[in-house]
Amino acid sequence: MSTASHHTPYHPKWYRRRVSVWWWLEKRSSTVFVLRELTSVAVAFFAIVCLWQVRAVTQGPEAYARFLAWLRTPLFVVLNAMAFLCVLFHAVTWFNLAPKAMVVRLQGRRLPDRIIAGANYAAWLVLSGAITWILLRG
Repeated sequence: MSTASHHTPYHPKWYRRRVSVWWWLEKRSSTVFVLRELTSVAVAFFAIVCLWQVRAVTQGPEAYARFLAWLRTPLFVVLNAMAFLCVLFHAVTWFNLAPKAMVVRLQGRRLPDRIIAGANYAAWLVLSGAITWILLRG
């Protein structure tokens, strides 16, 4: 059986609406969706930097000192600041999306969206506070 399609002279042409490359700028929800997906690159960037840091720690104090010096370069400080803003946007938009992705029912009734999003923000705040306390403790 051949996978090529055979068209007769009377075969109708398929209607394909032309879509602009910038289709995602037409609606705010589409723009936020595409930007959230693009900010995943910043999440990957932070993960790679974290792995590099672990590698530098395992290679000894000199390698870790070189890694820290590299982190202090102006280019890397700007990259980290931009990546931080991207990750912050990614987290906020994901937490706002969570009620639509996760339906929670309690005693047969759906919990309001603000409670689900609020619980995510509260967990984020508690974990951030705990990590900050651990890091600043000394």
